[in-house]
This record gives sequence, structure tokens and C-alpha cells, in this order.
Amino acid sequence: MLRAVKENREYNITNDVEKEAYKARGFDIVDEKGNIKEHAIGKKVPLEDFESLKAERDKLVAENKELKKEIKTLKKTDGDKETDPGKGE
Repeated sequence: MLRAVKENREYNITNDVEKEAYKARGFDIVDEKGNIKEHAIGKKVPLEDFESLKAERDKLVAENKELKKEIKTLKKTDGDKETDPGKGE
């Protein structure tokens, strides 16, 4: 069963009409385990949270780029080595 949650208020939802009405009034829709299934309509993220997440994303994108370069370099150097399975390397 789904529930509509906003701040300290929770309501059980019995059909899709109720679900859409609660979303329009700013309630998130969660499942039995408390996982958010749908966010409220028009919900906004605080600017400081957005900026923090954007900075983290930019850092991870740069790190990903560097790791891809490293993988490419390692594949290139690994391809240059000729290994002979009979030599025990």
C-alpha cells in the first residue's frame, strides 16, 4: 500500500485519484518500506543542496575522465608487452 508523506503527516492512499491529489498538494508518495516512489509536484531543491551536488558531480566527472585516460594508457602498455605463457610470467 502506498502512503502520502509531507513533513510529519502520513495518509494511506487507496487509488490513483488520491495519489495525484496528494502529489498536487505537496506530498511525496512512498511505498511500505518508506522508499520514495514519486515526488510531489512542483517540489524544489534548496540552492545550497543543488550547488553541493553540482560540485560533487563536476568532481566525479573529472575523476572519471582521468580514470578513463589511465585505463587507455594501461591497455596500450599492456598491449605492447608480449607475454609468452610458457615463460611463466
